[in-house]
Amino acid sequence: MYRFYVSKEQITDDKVYIDGTDVNHIKNVLRLEKGDWIIACDKEGMDYVSRISDISSERVVLNIEKVQDSDTELPCKIVLFQGLPKKDKMEFIIQKAVELGVSKIVPVAMKRCVVRLDDKKADKKAKRWQTIAEAAAKQSGRGIIPEVTNPVSIKEAFDIACGLEYNMIPYELQDGIEKSREIVKEGCTKKSVGIFIGPEGGFEKDEVEEAVSRGIKPISLGKRILRTETAGIAVVSIMMFEMQD
Repeated sequence: MYRFYVSKEQITDDKVYIDGTDVNHIKNVLRLEKGDWIIACDKEGMDYVSRISDISSERVVLNIEKVQDSDTELPCKIVLFQGLPKKDKMEFIIQKAVELGVSKIVPVAMKRCVVRLDDKKADKKAKRWQTIAEAAAKQSGRGIIPEVTNPVSIKEAFDIACGLEYNMIPYELQDGIEKSREIVKEGCTKKSVGIFIGPEGGFEKDEVEEAVSRGIKPISLGKRILRTETAGIAVVSIMMFEMQD
């Protein structure tokens, strides 16, 4: 069944009104007609299982047949704090993180980041990243569209993490894989978890020390050095598997 995202304002007691570019997609690309089924998602975890009752060049009207919780969301809110990588790696990271179940992505300017964005470039990038997140959410059937924020400093990232229940920071110099397994498993029992991933050059030692001083738990991902576009996806994949019903 095809899935489309709508705002709360597009939903009444028994109908959903779809407009904009989705109308052309429904009518001319998918070639759906009256009576066909569609799931309208309110981006907040609720699905409206509906049938098309009217379709025109400007609007598609749906009759709501059933309202249900989206069953694709993880029980834990995962926030990925991603050190800004080079080139288009961020787009890949966002796409895959959203597919795996991340709730929010915070790009972070760290000491070893090569990329430096001024406010104008940061705004433009953030809009592009949010578009990628929305497309990935649609493709993977998410019940929400994860937020991608504007880039922040690492200090701002630590402050944001203070509002989460649990935080982890994979670090290549950290020992103890068994202890790391325990930390990740414990994180899977929490309501919100932050994951800090360094850029291509990794973290500076003082960044990790600051993280630990704030209660963020350092973990090892094994003996191999993972790329920045791999490390976060590895951690989220493990957590997704542990938490999945």
